[in-house]
Amino acid sequence: MNKESTSASTNPESEWFGYTRVKPEEKTAKVIEVFSSVASKYDIMNDLMSGGLHRLWKDHFVRQMRPRAGESILDVAGGTGDISLRCAKMTTGKAHITVCDLNTDMLRVGRTKAINHGWLSGIDWVTGNAESLPFADDSFDLVCISFGLRNVTHIDAALSEFARVLKPGGRFFCMEFSPGVVRPLKEIYDLYSFSLLPWLGEKVAQDRDSYQYLAESIRQFPPQGELAIRMEQAGLDNVKWHNLMGGIAVIHSGWKL
Repeated sequence: MNKESTSASTNPESEWFGYTRVKPEEKTAKVIEVFSSVASKYDIMNDLMSGGLHRLWKDHFVRQMRPRAGESILDVAGGTGDISLRCAKMTTGKAHITVCDLNTDMLRVGRTKAINHGWLSGIDWVTGNAESLPFADDSFDLVCISFGLRNVTHIDAALSEFARVLKPGGRFFCMEFSPGVVRPLKEIYDLYSFSLLPWLGEKVAQDRDSYQYLAESIRQFPPQGELAIRMEQAGLDNVKWHNLMGGIAVIHSGWKL
């Protein structure tokens, strides 16, 4: 079995960029291109797409994470800093926070936002790939990723990396859009995703294609139960999940024991 077929068999999403079939290395490059394109409008588009609801979800996510003063926290795909800034505020700046993102444009937006919010220190901004994190084993008390895992080419590799860099007793949290939306919401959600969302991308961010990809990438992401199994296979224990808004988003958690 060659490398490409192995990648597809263990990470079926690696050969799909939305609904377009690609080679895994092409997917990574395309994801970088998407987020470079939308970086400057990313935050305003999140507000418009969700009616501000993403802010409540992120508040809930960070409360679930329970970041504590003195902890080392890694925010993967943390780009514009929404989760890291909430962690900094909750710990009154007494945690050591690292944002790691594949895209330098997103990191640039995040740094500027942190400065504008008065956080001049306490947050490091690192360019890196979730599949090969540039950190030593057992480095972090808490690792999180928010609305970023579906953009990773090899999800299993990233999950293994999250487990590797966690300290024994450390915890992992993931919040992501889910394809497992409950039936009463599904028709409305699909209409919104494939009609209104790309339209907003075109009108506000001048980039319809990137937001078409967003809608498609959600449908290619593993459902709740499958992701939980893959987290366990990566070395995480006590894996749990709970849905938000009928499964439009989902929070998974696990521990490194």
